[in-house]
Amino acid sequence: MAVPWEEYFRLALQEKLPASSRKIPEQSVDHFPPVLRLLEKRQELVDADRGLQAQKEVFQTTRAALKERWEQLEQKEQELQGSFVRFDKFLKDTEARRSRALRRAAQERLRADRREAEARRLRAQFEELQRERARLRCRLERLEPCARLLGRVREQLPEFQEVPELVARFDGLVDMQAALRLTERQRLAELEEARARLQRLRDAGQGELLGQGQRRAQLLQRLEAARERTLRWESKWIQIQNTGAEKTLLLGRTRIAALNLFQLVCRHKMHPPALDIEDTEGQLEQVRSLLTCPPTPRFRTSQGLKSPGSV
Repeated sequence: MAVPWEEYFRLALQEKLPASSRKIPEQSVDHFPPVLRLLEKRQELVDADRGLQAQKEVFQTTRAALKERWEQLEQKEQELQGSFVRFDKFLKDTEARRSRALRRAAQERLRADRREAEARRLRAQFEELQRERARLRCRLERLEPCARLLGRVREQLPEFQEVPELVARFDGLVDMQAALRLTERQRLAELEEARARLQRLRDAGQGELLGQGQRRAQLLQRLEAARERTLRWESKWIQIQNTGAEKTLLLGRTRIAALNLFQLVCRHKMHPPALDIEDTEGQLEQVRSLLTCPPTPRFRTSQGLKSPGSV
């Protein structure tokens, strides 16, 4: 770290002055006059100044050397930083080249595998085509007599210009025959199904006729039984009506008798009839209460015979 010049000189002066001040007491004051002491002090100051100047020059030289050394170090540091940057870039470039090389190698392996698979597929396809060629050759040899026969047929049928026309016509006829046979089988199947359905309907109709006959007989039996029950209930109803009429007549007589009894008891007990003539039960209850209560004493007044409770 750099030290200020004033501080440096002050420290150097402090190092010089104590040594001379220690020498002065050793000498006797009586032996040196004040002028000599002043000259001696001045000489010491000059010597101290020279020493400080020399130290200053040494310090400046050292400082210049240190500054140069520091600049060199900074330059070297910059060079090292540049080297580090270049080395880092070199490593990154190397890694990138390595990654690209690995990707290219992987792509090359993948393309090689694809080409190998394509080659195997093509070889298998070639072998299949060879087998198909051999099969077609055998078929051609087998169909050669048919081709000659078709040629002779075409010569006999001038309306067909080429063999494919004749073959197409034959294929159309074969397809039509197959369609007609299929239609015939379908119609026969439908006919059989219709016959089976008709037989089932006949069987079902006969069974239903038998069931209807049985149900008719049952209904006739139930009708006769219902008629008998109707006659029996009609006779019972007539009997009930007759009995009801008798009971109604008896009830009317009973109500009339109860009303007469109620009126007779009320006149006998000197009690005014306060109930409705249709309230037979109330009348009988009133009669029972009047008959069970003790007789009321009577006394004669100027207005006539009255009971004590009358007003």
